[in-house]
Amino acid sequence: MHKQRVLITGGGSGLGRALALRYARAGWRAGLADISLERAESVAAEIRALGGEADSFSVDVASDEAVLALRDEVMARWGGLEHLYNNAGVSSAGNLLQTPMTDWRWMLEINLLSVVRGCQAFLPEMLRQGSGHVVNTASFAGLAGAGGLSSYSVAKAAVVTLSETLRAELALADSRVGVSVVCPSFFRTNLLQNFRGPDASRQMAQKLMENAAENADDIAAAIFDAVMAGRFLIVPTALERMRYRLKRWLPEFYFGRLVAALKAAGRSA
Repeated sequence: MHKQRVLITGGGSGLGRALALRYARAGWRAGLADISLERAESVAAEIRALGGEADSFSVDVASDEAVLALRDEVMARWGGLEHLYNNAGVSSAGNLLQTPMTDWRWMLEINLLSVVRGCQAFLPEMLRQGSGHVVNTASFAGLAGAGGLSSYSVAKAAVVTLSETLRAELALADSRVGVSVVCPSFFRTNLLQNFRGPDASRQMAQKLMENAAENADDIAAAIFDAVMAGRFLIVPTALERMRYRLKRWLPEFYFGRLVAALKAAGRSA
């Protein structure tokens, strides 16, 4: 019997690191895949120091060839995996007219198409083994419809829709492979490391992150519990769950509140 195995892209920092540590504490073997092999190996070393098992992998999720090479390396080392987190991503802000096409392509290539690449690379193996679970990291921005995050919100909304579509396709195939999509809001992490957008938007996002009650470890713990419970849509904070219900049940009221909140935040930034 082997340990259960989880592979996490973007595993070298932030939420990916926190998820890896949470899985390791539960006895799983963690695979940290990151564009920086040094970062991935640092997290793997943390896990080993705690008595867990971890492997580091280098990957550029914006490259078809790199993701396929990651699959081949993981299969050569592990022979399979139980959970896959398509978690790597970048951040941006700016409205539709502010955001150049180069930034739109950059955002969609990394935050959306990397999820497609991960699914296409690893799902066939899960289907062959008859089990597994895919977890795609979106964002509450993909549900909220807030202004000022145009390309980011669109990419993350597409990840939600992709996950819904994949869930239906797997159900139609009577597959035992599960799917979850994670929609966290702002929390204390290094999300702005590769940020593109206006300085005012960066400052506002930084303030929201600093004022958040939750850190990456809190969010990772909530995600881990929800995935283990087999939940599909995971909104790991109570306030955002309430906002999402409000949007679904009272969309015009929600929209009015959303615009008022964004105006107030802009005035205070």
